[in-house]
Amino acid sequence: QSNIAPFLLDIPDDFSLSSGINAEYGEEEITRISKEEVLKSEQDIRLEIQALREEIRQNDLDIGWYALNVAAAAACRGSTSTGGSGRHGNVVLAKENTRSCDDQCANTEYSLCDADVAIQGVLGRAKSYTQNVGQFYNYGCSTPGNTYIGYDAVKAGDDDALFKTLNLQRHSQYYRFCCCRYP
Repeated sequence: QSNIAPFLLDIPDDFSLSSGINAEYGEEEITRISKEEVLKSEQDIRLEIQALREEIRQNDLDIGWYALNVAAAAACRGSTSTGGSGRHGNVVLAKENTRSCDDQCANTEYSLCDADVAIQGVLGRAKSYTQNVGQFYNYGCSTPGNTYIGYDAVKAGDDDALFKTLNLQRHSQYYRFCCCRYP
């Protein structure tokens, strides 16, 4: 966690600490601090602000993926006639675009596939009760289904799709998941 105050995130990129000091106090009052120290401090602040911006961006991505993963768990829960059963909790795996969920689940201790779900949602709160806020498919467990690599959450880079294509009116982006159960 950074100790820079949140208001520093609002500092414009063209901010100059040295010009602000010169304008407010005049050149002669800067005698205690050399210009090099002021410029070094300014550069340190710029680097800290950039690091904070990147941290916020990464937190936004992590929250987006978390929400997608929770939605996948809910989709899996709703895709089975029993809502998931067995003596263990069931799991959701990111779907590999070239394999079936039967194959993927079989490679884990949760070897039974209940569903292969593809889900997609719209960014933002619903504004009406008839607004489409998401879409889903259940491809079934036995085939790879749609093998488009963009639906593979593991192969997707952070900049590939998650926040760029969440608008149903433009281009929807699905991610696929396997719903696996312990035998």
